[in-house]
Amino acid sequence: MNSVLQFGDSILTASEVLQSLAKYQLMPLLLREVVIDQAIAQIECTPQEEQLACEQLAQQYQGRQEQGISSEQLNTVAIRQLKLEKFKEATWGLDLDSYFYQRKAQLDRVIYSLITTSDIGIAQEIYFRIQEGEQSFAQLAREYAEGPEAQTDGLVGPVELQSLHQSLVKILSVSQPQQVFPPTQIGDRIVIVRLERLLPAQLDRSTRQRLLNERFQGWLQTQTATQNWQIQPSEG
Repeated sequence: MNSVLQFGDSILTASEVLQSLAKYQLMPLLLREVVIDQAIAQIECTPQEEQLACEQLAQQYQGRQEQGISSEQLNTVAIRQLKLEKFKEATWGLDLDSYFYQRKAQLDRVIYSLITTSDIGIAQEIYFRIQEGEQSFAQLAREYAEGPEAQTDGLVGPVELQSLHQSLVKILSVSQPQQVFPPTQIGDRIVIVRLERLLPAQLDRSTRQRLLNERFQGWLQTQTATQNWQIQPSEG
């Protein structure tokens, strides 16, 4: 028997390992890594880049007891990750500006004030009091809001627009700071909204990395979805 994996008293052959991967629905994860290896096969790194990557990963693992991971394996992981990042940059880095502007409307963040209620009559009364200056938005939120915003004086954010309900996004997208929108039905609730501040997204280092990862994950999903696989018996 040609064993390839021993775990406790269990010994698995290559065929049994593959069967287990399929049985436990882990094959897609393996295929993802195979696709990545194929993609980065031609990526080159300088010795200095590899050394720096290995040192940085070693620092992250310092003091952590990772069972079964040798320094050589850790270096392999570091160099593979380095090549992957270079692959992302080489493949999508040049057109990242245009992709950013496609995504910017969803990446913009807002700070806004919110009062939710299930009673249209109360909502109209709240709106009237705000417009007339009888009470502040914060006071009314503490008194009438039925959502978690009651604990924050009605203040919400900063949050990305893409994380909000589409109806709320439409309101905030056309609002001016301090503009109070009339009571609006969203789902089973009536909301009163006031935009406090718009925080436009910037293509900084973290956003750039996030967008590169988005492009890569989309590509990887397409690659793995279009690849057919099957387990074939080995010869001999």
